[in-house]
Amino acid sequence: MGKMDEIILVAPRTRVFQNETLAFNGVNSEEKTINTIMKEIEEHFKQMRRGDAEENPDFKQPIPYVVIKREDEVYVYERLQGGGETRLHHKLSLGFGGHMNFIEGKNFAEILKENTDRELDEELSIQEEDKLEMKTLGLINDDDNSVGRVHIGLLSALELSPSAHVEVKETDQISGKWMKASDLKKPEYFDRLETWSQFVVNILA
Repeated sequence: MGKMDEIILVAPRTRVFQNETLAFNGVNSEEKTINTIMKEIEEHFKQMRRGDAEENPDFKQPIPYVVIKREDEVYVYERLQGGGETRLHHKLSLGFGGHMNFIEGKNFAEILKENTDRELDEELSIQEEDKLEMKTLGLINDDDNSVGRVHIGLLSALELSPSAHVEVKETDQISGKWMKASDLKKPEYFDRLETWSQFVVNILA
């Protein structure tokens, strides 16, 4: 099965943004808006073939997007040419996560947690004892391009202990390193960040 045949979770845009009254671009960290949108996703999500969802702006694909933090540092990764999507090669990113799959017998919060944990475990090696706290930071939306129009980011930060060590697992596809969040605002780094990560840097630094 190709990745576009994967069955993923989506939610109707009209419900997610309550007929555009809650629509925004960038990161929204307003608690009331986050709670309302998350409730709409939880109550109205359905399953759809990924290839169909990518072509249908009437639906938003919720994507867990986790930033790995260690005091004033952020774990940044670069997509190498051995990786998947060509448009992302040599781009820098702060967020780990991916599309969500339905899990029978679980509520939405449990589905979100299991999908998030699975994505992190697939991509990174982190000692359990180094994980201090997972904190919700907000939602990410970018309707200015065709990719952003069909996704919504569920943004959170995983805070690690000061001495934590992190390694990427797919070393042929991505390389990672720690950077100070403030340094990511420098043009030589900021301009290489994918759009969602640019949004996130602006609230971290």
